Amino acid sequence: MKHVEVAAALIFEKGKVFAVRRGVSPYPYLAHKFEFAGGKIEKGERGEDAVKRELKEELSLDIEVENLFSVTNFTYPDFSITLHLYECKMLSGFTLNEHEEYAFFSPEELKTDEWAPADAEVIGTIKRVFGKE
Repeated sequence: MKHVEVAAALIFEKGKVFAVRRGVSPYPYLAHKFEFAGGKIEKGERGEDAVKRELKEELSLDIEVENLFSVTNFTYPDFSITLHLYECKMLSGFTLNEHEEYAFFSPEELKTDEWAPADAEVIGTIKRVFGKE
């Protein structure tokens, strides 16, 4: 089974989590789901560099990578991924180059069924760490 290493950004703006929604996908379980912005880590690339590159490509967004928040392994029906989620700060505005929409959610508003399954695995942790409950 194919394995993909992915780097993604956990970005908070005014206490809300930045999310992007995927468009059409060859994998129905990923189509039109929210995710943390990011993408594949290229061979020989550091995760921190990959998340910077991917956000620049997908969103024309400049970020500062602060630290690694979590590493999650997840197996989809067609492939498996290791998701490296980095806490990041927005340094510029952004444009949706690849996604169908974006949103900002308070930790309490995060609903796992609206997210890509691997990303959804981290939602509970985000609610525990950053939520007001």
